[in-house]
Amino acid sequence: MSDVTVSRIGGPLAESLKIEFAERKGIGHPDTLIDGIVENAGRSLAREYINKTGSIQHYNIDKGLIVGGSSSVGFGHGSIKKKIEVIVAGRATAKIGPVNIPVNDIVMESAREFMESKTRFLDVENDVDFISKLREGSSELKGLFSHVRVPYANDTSFGIGFAPFTLLEKLVLDTEQYLNGNHYKRQAPEVGEDIKVLGVRNGKEISLTVAIAFVSKFIKNIEAYEKAKERVEHDIMSRAKHVAGRGVTVKVNVGDEVEKGNIYLTATGLSCESGDDGEVGRGNRINGLITPFRNMSLEAAAGKNPVNHIGKIYNVLARNVAEDCVKQYNDIAECKVAIVGEIGSRIDMPKVFQIEIGADRKKFENIKGKLRYIADYHLEHICELSMEITNGKYELF
Repeated sequence: MSDVTVSRIGGPLAESLKIEFAERKGIGHPDTLIDGIVENAGRSLAREYINKTGSIQHYNIDKGLIVGGSSSVGFGHGSIKKKIEVIVAGRATAKIGPVNIPVNDIVMESAREFMESKTRFLDVENDVDFISKLREGSSELKGLFSHVRVPYANDTSFGIGFAPFTLLEKLVLDTEQYLNGNHYKRQAPEVGEDIKVLGVRNGKEISLTVAIAFVSKFIKNIEAYEKAKERVEHDIMSRAKHVAGRGVTVKVNVGDEVEKGNIYLTATGLSCESGDDGEVGRGNRINGLITPFRNMSLEAAAGKNPVNHIGKIYNVLARNVAEDCVKQYNDIAECKVAIVGEIGSRIDMPKVFQIEIGADRKKFENIKGKLRYIADYHLEHICELSMEITNGKYELF
């Protein structure tokens, strides 16, 4: 097993910072959509490998792009004029001995299914073109994928995790999930899936700036648009007060120029219908947030294989260890985990495994050995973690 270092956090804890930002790109944001597309496609490919060969084969399909189309939108109507393009690129094993795997077909079908499941008003069949650019992986990386008991890392990379969320982080995540939840969509179908929430805390004052792609067929005129915005702002404030226990400032679609007719109105509830593009890895981290005041990895985890790509595995592992430490020991106010591994090394033997906690010195001395046990336990079960990722236990975007 790897040596695990445990230390106290030297600087201020996240909750004690004067200023804090956090952001969430909702499921309809093009960056989140393409993350979901490649991750779902990777899981479909992994299941096909298991069905046909008994084990997951080498793949990495973590390069993807949504190229926005164009649309014509007005009050009460809207249509797509130029198709959206979804491009998926990467490496995938297409032949194992006598067995052929139709990797491009699997990935494209999975991409269609994902977009259909996450959007309500997009005609995926007629308004989206799917392009697959998968190639065979290098012999070197495929060699590292040999099916030994514990795989060898196919990259030199690191993972970062922390727990628990701050109040602002909880609020930002909850706001988007609330607005994109089935219950709210039944109440307010004019609220599209492309939602972005930026939260700012200055001292104890919290403000939320929310961008929402409203759906044109439910908005009959400018008065209806203004009314829809006011309703959503009121609903967000009510929800936020429930979550935060105090009032927050909320602004929706601050870029609108109502007097000029420039408003955020779409045919499908998606900005990618008209010019906005998306790229894998530019959106949420694996905890569903963008948190610039926290340690975080810029690794694009979605679409990477879950067997030996530590850029994916270690990010999930670091988050799980941090959450486990906080859950088991109430004395920990904050936990940060950093894991580094080298290509060609066993994935259960990282080069560095560091845990930092916010706790007073006496309590720290009492629990630091126990935190090493938690880390060792998770490393011992790292191959099980790979299958849990494959089976969709963890959201990565």
